[in-house]
Amino acid sequence: MANQTGPWNRRQWLVGSGIAAVADLGLAGTTQAAPLELTSRLYESLGVRPFINARGTFTILTGSQSLPAVKQAMVEASRHFVHLDELMDAVGARIAELTKAEWGIVTAGCAAAITHATAACIAGTDPEKMQRLSNLAGLKNEVVMPRYARNVYDHAARMTGAHIVNVDTEEQLTAALGPQAAMVLILSCPAAENGPLSIENACRVARAAKVPVLVDAAAEELTVPNIHLAHGANMVAYSGGKCLRGPQAAGLLLGQKDLLQAAWLNSAPHHAFGRSMKAGKEEIIGMLTALEGWFHRDHDAEWREWNSWLAAIREQVCRVPGVSATVIQPDDLSNHAPQLKLTWDSAKVGITGTEARAALENGTPRIMLAGGTGDRRGNTESSVQIMPYMLNPGEYKIVAQSLYAVLARPPKVDVPAVPSGEPARVAGSWQARLTFSLGQAEHRLTFQQSGGRLSGRHRSEMLEGDLHGRVDGDRVEFQSAHPYEGTVLEYAFSGTVQGESMNGIVQLGEYGKARWEARRVAQS
Repeated sequence: MANQTGPWNRRQWLVGSGIAAVADLGLAGTTQAAPLELTSRLYESLGVRPFINARGTFTILTGSQSLPAVKQAMVEASRHFVHLDELMDAVGARIAELTKAEWGIVTAGCAAAITHATAACIAGTDPEKMQRLSNLAGLKNEVVMPRYARNVYDHAARMTGAHIVNVDTEEQLTAALGPQAAMVLILSCPAAENGPLSIENACRVARAAKVPVLVDAAAEELTVPNIHLAHGANMVAYSGGKCLRGPQAAGLLLGQKDLLQAAWLNSAPHHAFGRSMKAGKEEIIGMLTALEGWFHRDHDAEWREWNSWLAAIREQVCRVPGVSATVIQPDDLSNHAPQLKLTWDSAKVGITGTEARAALENGTPRIMLAGGTGDRRGNTESSVQIMPYMLNPGEYKIVAQSLYAVLARPPKVDVPAVPSGEPARVAGSWQARLTFSLGQAEHRLTFQQSGGRLSGRHRSEMLEGDLHGRVDGDRVEFQSAHPYEGTVLEYAFSGTVQGESMNGIVQLGEYGKARWEARRVAQS
């Protein structure tokens, strides 16, 4: 007993001491790090720079800021233990009351909602089938999608083991809804509003075949009655951490009660395929609070405020000679807010839109803009875009001042000198090796060359796509894109040519970068 008393007393002390005790425990026996600052400088104490969000509700940029009531609700929810099945049953009924949908559940984001819905449509609530995912032998194994709706997020359906069937016409959709079809999945977007494969028409065809339809409406505004359910969809999925301003790690699935209750059983805390996608009691209550708040927010006043912020930015920045502005209205319910586009001739102003965007991102305060265009290779038309959706009150003034300063007094930009001399000859076939932070891959590059311009093909171990770029002296740059399922893998190569070899860095977008080296195996 003596050996057990010490740890138990220390645990009691930690619980009574709160956060400070936890921080102390993490630092016990070391002087290598200062304590985490639980203040407005929380991120800076970790060496991470926060930013003003004039870009929008991107998950990699941490979505939106949850409402004060959501934060308070999550703290209160954390103070008690509850049974999650009982909680979700009560929350589902409350969501149904608020949204006028038949039922609702909270998920660990919109992608998780797609996964749980897919699992429900494949396995239902049969425990044996639920345990077999993602081995779909003998089960329904197809998710049918209009080709226009394919996107990076449909991986959330594919991960169950389901095969995506692409359709382009109503006739193809009808033919695809056979015995193996578990679900129809549609991304809500402008292309889904009209035509033979609009959401409404697709739902009509799927209803006749008794195949459920799920609409991915992640970043959309919530409508009551729900526009997609009214068009005949069985389920619709939303992100909780975007326009609803709930917890970032939460989502919302609305629709047919038996399907949604099956989706819940296929998710955590149940030992099924979705066990890893946990929504805790804090996220569940936070999401419900955000949903309650949605019906009390003055959305017209929010819109007027965004327009006033853009007008103030426009007034200040357009004082720079040659800068003009246009307000762009949204064309669908996703990220539904106006945006301001500023344009200018970079040859006259002295900075491109790409450079201005980078200057604000690297500046102090740090600001993320919604877009930036223009380069120094003859494309002097430049622009940046400002999205007010996620700005906090008063931040528009900082955006206006910072943009004005960058455009009125452009900072010195280090532009690499273009190598002189004849462009190196790279025409032909090359064997390339990409060395990632973990792992390697063998690729094949085939170039056609006209002066300094390059075109050709880039083949990876599974995929291939066109490449284009240029070579100046011994410096080579080229890009390629490889479509795969609903996504596109992008490569941006840069490096130097040394006779029959090349090497450099390849940027992989959200997947980081790799080193590459290549040797010529055939002349062209």
